[in-house]
Amino acid sequence: MSTASQAKKTAKTPTGTASATPLGTAQPQPSAPDEAHDQIVRLEPALIVRDDYNARTTATEPDDDLKASVAELGVQDPIHVRPQADGTYGAFKGWRRAQAQQAANATAKADDRPIRKIPAIIRADLVGNDAMTHLLSLIENDHREQMHDRDRVKAIETLALIDVSEEQREAMARALKIKRAELRAAREAGRLDDTQLRRARGQGFDLMQMAEMAEVRDVSQAVAVLESAHAKDAAEEGGGRGHWDQALAGLRQAKADAEARQSALDRLEKAEVPLLPDSFPWGTKDTSRPLTDLRTPLGAPLTPDKHAYCSGHAARLDEEFRPVWYCSDPAKHGHKLRPGAKQAKQSMSPEEKEARTRTIAGNKAWKAARTVREDFVKRLCKGKSLPEPVRQFALRTVMSPPYLYAKWCEKGETEAVAQFLGVPDPNADRSRYSRDGDPFDDLVSRQGKTKGWHQVFAQVAAAFEYSMREPKAWQGLGRHQAAYLLCLKAEGYRLSDVEELAVTKYLPQTDDEDQATEQAA
Repeated sequence: MSTASQAKKTAKTPTGTASATPLGTAQPQPSAPDEAHDQIVRLEPALIVRDDYNARTTATEPDDDLKASVAELGVQDPIHVRPQADGTYGAFKGWRRAQAQQAANATAKADDRPIRKIPAIIRADLVGNDAMTHLLSLIENDHREQMHDRDRVKAIETLALIDVSEEQREAMARALKIKRAELRAAREAGRLDDTQLRRARGQGFDLMQMAEMAEVRDVSQAVAVLESAHAKDAAEEGGGRGHWDQALAGLRQAKADAEARQSALDRLEKAEVPLLPDSFPWGTKDTSRPLTDLRTPLGAPLTPDKHAYCSGHAARLDEEFRPVWYCSDPAKHGHKLRPGAKQAKQSMSPEEKEARTRTIAGNKAWKAARTVREDFVKRLCKGKSLPEPVRQFALRTVMSPPYLYAKWCEKGETEAVAQFLGVPDPNADRSRYSRDGDPFDDLVSRQGKTKGWHQVFAQVAAAFEYSMREPKAWQGLGRHQAAYLLCLKAEGYRLSDVEELAVTKYLPQTDDEDQATEQAA
């Protein structure tokens, strides 16, 4: 299909010739190219310049093969240009061919070759329409293998920033066979370096995935983790983004943890508070004690403010990177232990360190998985109809409420329910003492039975999510909570590794597992 024919698909209303329009102003849609636009004229190569909205910004020079071909035969395929205010013509398709002919003409007399003109289609209707010019240039170059990955991303980013109507932007996305969200994601994807872009394109990442990859690119092994997740999704029947979403959530959590830790360290450094090591060599006694175990000589609690002037004032960071205040050596600095304080522990054994490392990793993974799970619940609640197994799960929960559901209902919380349903929280601006007693009455009346079960499930899901909010919840998951996760899994939710581990004991055992259990007993 010719480029002119492609332009017919994206063009809608005529514009005629116009002066150049600034980037930030709305630009008219060009008319569909008619026979006049398709007419080929011969232009002097010296009159042709690169159009400012040519999508190719790297590898813009013609290679030796192209130069040799043009020197011998001239330009065979017409280039596309639009008139410029200074009398020249801006090439938005075929600029490399134009340069090759310019170079050939410069040496034609010396090489006893004819001086040739360049066949061109003049698009006067694109004068002033930078958006469509850029789009047509991108389509042309996107179909050529030589186009650099960065050119494509930058070109799509430019299209996302140009001020055009929503109808035009929809047409652009359709012409490029990308989603509207990918237009917006191009700017973030442009932050990847050339190596990362080539790697992402080679793996088949779309622009949304490239943007997400750029978000976490500084996390150790992020690219490899995402590539593995993408391959797993591609290998599964039905595809989807289950593995990708879980991997991305984990990387986002790792990035947030690194930033939180660094911020905490910066604050301690600014306050000139030393950070105690988390562990000591095996057999070495840790003389430090948390301030909560200590008292002043008169028996008063030893607060951080009171202890700040002690030369043993120090801190450790907890799992959430909050400072826990310590004295590095209470005996040396004259502090008393509070009554009932436990004896100081020796350094952890290698086995204890390994167990603690696993626990911390599991806690962080559980916290990261929650964001992905809640997004899945939102999609269920926004669906046209609620899947029957989900409806039955919600019905059983309401009819035979487990303790976690009854306890949550007593709280009268509405924020999570509103988020799952995509509506404003009716109690957002109310104190706990002035909350609306019937917060969703209006919603129930408006939506009726069409969305009734969606509302019930949103409330049930909010209760279960609240019951599993603590990072350590995975270590002692109850059977009702496991049933909730398995219900989501049956509807397409990809359980993370820690979620799979948490529900394992509630899954039916195979014969081999039964035998192994008996032998262990």
